[in-house]
Amino acid sequence: MSSLRTWPGLAVACLVAIVFAVVVTAIVGLVLRTVAKRRVWPQLLIARARIPFRLFLVVIVLWIAVALTLPPEVTPAWRAGLQHAFLIAAIATGTWFAAALMVFVEDIGLSRYRLDVPDNRYARRMRTQVLIIRRLTVVAAVVIGLSAILLTFPALQAAGASLLASAGVIGIIAGVAAQSSLANLFAGIQIAFSDAIRIDDVVVVEQQWGTIEEITLTYVVVHVWDDRRLVLPSVYFTTKPFENWTRQHSELLGAVEFDLDWRVSTGGMRAELNRILATTDLWDHRTGVLQVTDAVGGWVRVRVLVTARDAPTLFDLRCLVRERLIDWMQRYSPTSLPRQRIEVQEEVEPQERPARARSEEEGRLFSGSAQGEQRAAQFTDAIPIQHGPSPDQSPSADQRRDDGAEQPR
Repeated sequence: MSSLRTWPGLAVACLVAIVFAVVVTAIVGLVLRTVAKRRVWPQLLIARARIPFRLFLVVIVLWIAVALTLPPEVTPAWRAGLQHAFLIAAIATGTWFAAALMVFVEDIGLSRYRLDVPDNRYARRMRTQVLIIRRLTVVAAVVIGLSAILLTFPALQAAGASLLASAGVIGIIAGVAAQSSLANLFAGIQIAFSDAIRIDDVVVVEQQWGTIEEITLTYVVVHVWDDRRLVLPSVYFTTKPFENWTRQHSELLGAVEFDLDWRVSTGGMRAELNRILATTDLWDHRTGVLQVTDAVGGWVRVRVLVTARDAPTLFDLRCLVRERLIDWMQRYSPTSLPRQRIEVQEEVEPQERPARARSEEEGRLFSGSAQGEQRAAQFTDAIPIQHGPSPDQSPSADQRRDDGAEQPR
């Protein structure tokens, strides 16, 4: 063993360790691929843990090789430094490998629930919860790994007691400083286990229709119908109302409404609706009815109710029913199309004079009425003329005196 404690021996030992790690990983991979021909879980294990397993194995065998073949002339300080470096690398790769194994176990659980079936509500619920648990698991593994690495430093070990003593104060300060972040964190955990929303749920938020694409501990991504992404904080779904169209099941009921003329043939429209539904795969054969829901204001409102297996299919079915019924009315029932009617009337001259004209004529003094005409005749008759005394008659003395008084001097 002492002959191996040389620099060439150290190099050979490191090379042998690397080759050993490669051979072991190759053998393990071959065994898993052989088993994967009959099972599904080996493929998941290879996909998740292949790289972290190789790195962890290489670090371990190199650590052993260096510890056994390190030359004695290396100072204790360098020896301790190498040992500390290998310890940190082993903790880091081991944490990665452990987290990969936990994710592999979660993948096995998810493989039991399929999303490509019509009724996948329970599968979507389990997928949502497992994804949240996966994120919590990864975060916990990273925190534990970092803590273990920090505790390998003697200075931090000595300060551990004081850190624990001040943890309460620091926690209060951090809670106040990160109040919104913590609220989103707890809201994300609540969403995962309250079953309010799940992956692939059809929701209406902020007047936008879309599906839940991703749920994290702090935010939720909604895939809007026009391929936009609406990112909302997790606390939004715990504090504000929203519509979830697939909360219990994916089947939905939709309506198509028409405002038509009073001469519409509801029997013909109903027969045409039945023909349309019978020739399409969008309808799930649960509900397909046509009803007159209103008939006021000059219009007849016809409502068609149809059902489909999910929201996108229902939207396509409603558009199809609307287009086919409009085409049927244009071709075979044009009287059903909405119209606006205007009534035109001609005014007739009255036989007697209006009351206003009669009142104006009665208000005249000398015209317009029989009484006025009579008064006019009285005022326009000949007025009698009064004649003076004859020439042969002489005025009296009093008359001459009066006449003389009136003449100017």
